[in-house]
Amino acid sequence: MKTKLSEAIELRKNSKPEEAMSILKALLQTYPSDPDINYQMAWTCDSVGKESEAAPYYETAIANGLVEDRVGAMLGLGSTYRCLGEYEKSLKVFDQAIAEFPKERALSVFRALTLFNLGKVEKSVEELLLQLLDTTSDDSIKSYDRAFRFYSDKLNETWK
Repeated sequence: MKTKLSEAIELRKNSKPEEAMSILKALLQTYPSDPDINYQMAWTCDSVGKESEAAPYYETAIANGLVEDRVGAMLGLGSTYRCLGEYEKSLKVFDQAIAEFPKERALSVFRALTLFNLGKVEKSVEELLLQLLDTTSDDSIKSYDRAFRFYSDKLNETWK
């Protein structure tokens, strides 16, 4: 099984997703609940724009105890839900993922995209702004760090 799984991963990496999917489908017939195979199938589906097919594989991988690639699967599932217009599901996945992996900044950035889609524009910009401030090395931005942090959750406030 591991050899075939590795082969499928290499095929996906080498821009041969259809061949990878063929191997993964065969593996899933024998190991339908295997979290690693489900994750790789989800990723492969995502890589060719088949988000609606990817979602159940991500769900199965996570539900069946995916460990090593759990953060990737949660990011993939949340992003997939967002692409499918299932914004509330997306937000729920990202909230859970951030609780489990608080240092994974990409989760917060993808969550900000979902917040935007939910019409929570201020919260989205706040989250993106804070991620920028926490990660940039640009001196012109860092020189305004304190001001940007102050305004990050007051985007529509005015002072007279």
